[in-house]
Amino acid sequence: MNQHLLLGAEAIAMAAIDAGISGVYAYPGTPSTEITEFIQHSHIARERNIHSTWSANEKTAYESALGMSYAGKRSLVCMKHVGLNVAADAFMNSAMTGVNGGMVLVVADDPSMHSSQNEQDSRVFGKFAMLPVLEPSTQQEAYDCIHYAYSISEQLQLPIVVRISTRISHSRAIVVSQSIQKQNSLNPDTDKRKWILIPAFARMRYAHLLSLQPKLLELSEKSPFNTVVKGNSKQAVIAFGIAYNYVMEVITAHNLDISVLKISQYPIPHTHVAEFLYTYDSILIAEEGYPVYEELLRGFSGNNKLRGRLDGTLPRTGELNPDHIAQAFGIAIQQEYSIPVFVVNRPPELCKGCSHRDLFEALQIVMKEYSHNHVFSDIGCYTLGALKPFEAINTCVDMGASVTMAKGAADAGMHPAIGLIGDSTFTHSGITGLLDAVNDKSHVTIIISDNATTAMTGGQDSAGTHKLHSICEGIGVEPSHIRTITPISTGLQENIQIIREEIEYKGVSVIIAQRECVQVAIRNKKKNKTS
Repeated sequence: MNQHLLLGAEAIAMAAIDAGISGVYAYPGTPSTEITEFIQHSHIARERNIHSTWSANEKTAYESALGMSYAGKRSLVCMKHVGLNVAADAFMNSAMTGVNGGMVLVVADDPSMHSSQNEQDSRVFGKFAMLPVLEPSTQQEAYDCIHYAYSISEQLQLPIVVRISTRISHSRAIVVSQSIQKQNSLNPDTDKRKWILIPAFARMRYAHLLSLQPKLLELSEKSPFNTVVKGNSKQAVIAFGIAYNYVMEVITAHNLDISVLKISQYPIPHTHVAEFLYTYDSILIAEEGYPVYEELLRGFSGNNKLRGRLDGTLPRTGELNPDHIAQAFGIAIQQEYSIPVFVVNRPPELCKGCSHRDLFEALQIVMKEYSHNHVFSDIGCYTLGALKPFEAINTCVDMGASVTMAKGAADAGMHPAIGLIGDSTFTHSGITGLLDAVNDKSHVTIIISDNATTAMTGGQDSAGTHKLHSICEGIGVEPSHIRTITPISTGLQENIQIIREEIEYKGVSVIIAQRECVQVAIRNKKKNKTS
């Protein structure tokens, strides 16, 4: 019974349980969400008392995982690529402190931006922090590399980065599991010179991190995830992570006699790479994401041998696929099927009965009364308010930016200055911006669209449920200007009046538009019927 049909995300979660973790910390973000959800739903995880509740944001998640490692136990922290921006402060400094119990960061990148603001490549962060990075090419490798990552994490006393992409995370394969390991015993690390990063200690820790780099390179040279497939042609491929699958699919389908260096552990293995650069006349660099290692390798070999994203052989943006690789080899691709012209793409839309709809209707009516009808918004289901029929928001930049951009606009003299943010996004990154507004007595109106869940990623728990009024009052918003409305059609006129009143208040006002997510309500109703 050790064979399982799993998503890549699920394979990582199962591996972490089997490797003896004591906790997983995360904020939901596609394509990483299913890792934590698998552990939350695992009866083995419950039996082993593995911590698995959602964190308020990625920074708090990372720091909690680091704290568990400090205590001597193994921890897992998961996030999507833009979430690593939020956790970057803790992440970069953890490379200096190191870890005690094994600690693994799984970061899920989203090339093609299926559900993200950008295509940033998390391998850049790994290189920046000078930490080992593993990039599995299959679901089985995703499982295996988690066990390996915990082993070398405790060997090196460093956090280990595992970088996956959407395609690995959200596709299934048979995975063979290993036996379950015992959890580590409680054993706090009391070496204050490691954990207190005052300059005198930090200089020593930085020197220590630098001293480990030859060992990281040695591990990469011997890594079971870096392999060579031999061929006889004078052209070759250096393939990274999932791109290796696409390369091998094309080589097999077209019977190509081409050597391939597969790299799934960084830093890049110098010996293997040097041999390829010396031996072959033309080398295709196939990597998912930025041309991170293509740029690095061009520094070794110049521009004559290497082909890839930088010279246009492979597309500069979006996900790779086997067709891209085939075309790079000069193989013509014939489309066997075409999409009929009568099939029109359907853009995403808010669910029928969604509370955001009624909020947008009231807000639109009020905003028509002003010449400056800009609404600063944020990341969540309500971002769909940018599309027809609403077209009700003007910005969506990063988590929490609605509040601070509204404050900045108010500082510039814009009126009204409205920030629209969801409940989960507010507790993720909006609270501190609201505190800035309170301290500056800014003339802003912040609308928190509270559907009591993290709806965009599937209805996970929201950290602020039933706490939003208290949070706002605690920050210093005047209690009389923390207003709660129910976004529903029968309350339209009352909601319009409240929005009008708070826009004209000369200070910070908060409107909490409170109504349960319709999808969560449906699920809860079904649960109540079956219980």
